[in-house]
Amino acid sequence: MDGAGAGSAVEWLVSAAADPQGCRWEWERNPLGVTLLPAGRIWDVLILPARLGYPTLDVLTRCVTHTGPVLADFGDSRMGFFVPPGTVERWIGTGVRGAGRGTWIVVPYPGRSSGGVRWLVPPDGSGTLVDPVMLELSMHEAAARLAGR
Repeated sequence: MDGAGAGSAVEWLVSAAADPQGCRWEWERNPLGVTLLPAGRIWDVLILPARLGYPTLDVLTRCVTHTGPVLADFGDSRMGFFVPPGTVERWIGTGVRGAGRGTWIVVPYPGRSSGGVRWLVPPDGSGTLVDPVMLELSMHEAAARLAGR
């Protein structure tokens, strides 16, 4: 991710914070390269176990041009798909956790290595999110492939 792309992604991400400028200032100086941001305002996050998440991302990237942001956690055991706000409240599914209104997520600074949580698909700064319908269809396809092994 180039400097201009990272800058617009950072601006978009910190817009979720109560004090965007203060959040950005502290985030840029954090030696770990991460910050906590509230979910539920400009995005929710659906959290899948990596065993299902990676094949889901593979299917999703073949179906759509721009997937929207996707994170991997510190141990690479879970993945977070950034979806429109309110998605978590309506999501019905087994084995999928959600971060919506009232929750916080650890977010790495775009374009920097954090040594832990990282972007698999970084935000582009435009506000593009993962389409929950396409995510669900991709999950079904990935689960069917896993079951067929």
